[in-house]
Amino acid sequence: MTDWGTITLGRISLRETTTVSETGGASRGLSLSGQESDPPLTRTQVVVRHDNLLALDQGSLLPVTFTDKPERNGYYTAGNVSADLDDQQGEVVKTTWKLDLSRIGTENEVDLQSRLSGTVRANDFSLTGERWHAPPPGHYAYFTGATMPATMTRPSEDGTMTVYRAIPAGISPRWGCTPAAYGAGRVRVLSAGMERTGVDLSVNAADWELSNALVRVRPLASGGSLEVAAYDGTQWETKNWNVTVGASTVGAWDAASVLRNDYEAAVVRLMKARAPGRSTLDLTLRRGARAVEGYLQTDVSATLSASLATLENTTSFASAGYVVATSNDAAGNKYTAGSARNFTVHASGGVTKAAATALDFYLGAVVNGSSAASGDTAIDLRNQYVASLPERVYGVRR
Repeated sequence: MTDWGTITLGRISLRETTTVSETGGASRGLSLSGQESDPPLTRTQVVVRHDNLLALDQGSLLPVTFTDKPERNGYYTAGNVSADLDDQQGEVVKTTWKLDLSRIGTENEVDLQSRLSGTVRANDFSLTGERWHAPPPGHYAYFTGATMPATMTRPSEDGTMTVYRAIPAGISPRWGCTPAAYGAGRVRVLSAGMERTGVDLSVNAADWELSNALVRVRPLASGGSLEVAAYDGTQWETKNWNVTVGASTVGAWDAASVLRNDYEAAVVRLMKARAPGRSTLDLTLRRGARAVEGYLQTDVSATLSASLATLENTTSFASAGYVVATSNDAAGNKYTAGSARNFTVHASGGVTKAAATALDFYLGAVVNGSSAASGDTAIDLRNQYVASLPERVYGVRR
């Protein structure tokens, strides 16, 4: 029996077939084809791989590795993709797929360039924030020109992440990374326990997860609206949070969708029906971040809140844009939250704003609490929220 290798196309793992077709010239191309089936996979696994292939974003950076043809490992962009889903009344389910790739280059030929755009978040506290950036744990040769940023490290579930602080304005950092290491520390969107690619997908509103190996967010049907967990270097420590619109705390969400799904950042949109109307919550998580960002909107002015489901004593710095637990919790950490706009401290801990149709906020943890490292204190996390710049990663020839 043939022991098939594996092709890894970004987040997608597929059975490696014996042949790849290549073209040369000014634009070197590589064409792949293959088949996934149940058995040996489950039907759900086959369908998810089928959908993930079709959801690949054409033109975006794609790290590709082969078990049996490692000479073809490198960075590519996705081109045309097609897949036939064949369900033989449940007895056999298979997807037969084809994908065209355009080669950017191998790891030794390519720099990864993080284009950090935009400006600091508009805020009511005259804050300039801190420009920061976090590549994958396995990166090397980080370059920002003549001015080098400061660094700190954060232990994550995927390894130790280096966070670069005080990135010079107008600079797009360059760095190197092997395709195999590029995915560590990435932002992941999971639905029904399986990682998903792209934004054209079905998400179970009661069974999704947003994570970056430092922060993990899940929905709650009772005991709160969201579970937000922090990785402290050895394990996950969780807090339950209520999201409240008017007098009603959101319990089970009615719908979920994905607005962005890249290694460097992802956005999940949640919806809750009102009678009549709706409320939406956009959750953004960035690679290397210690906090999840939220943007809550509703159609009719109301009191909007993001607060702890279980009260914790809070020290208020609301006049400076954040709050933090007064004492370490049982895990040795402190919760922290804040907003770029004026808010009131919630009685249970968190942020609240009266007579509003929108509330921006962040929820996170000060890992190691009173002994937090520089870069991980509550005021550092606030500054990083204010200056969280949009990022896109491109492969450029050295």
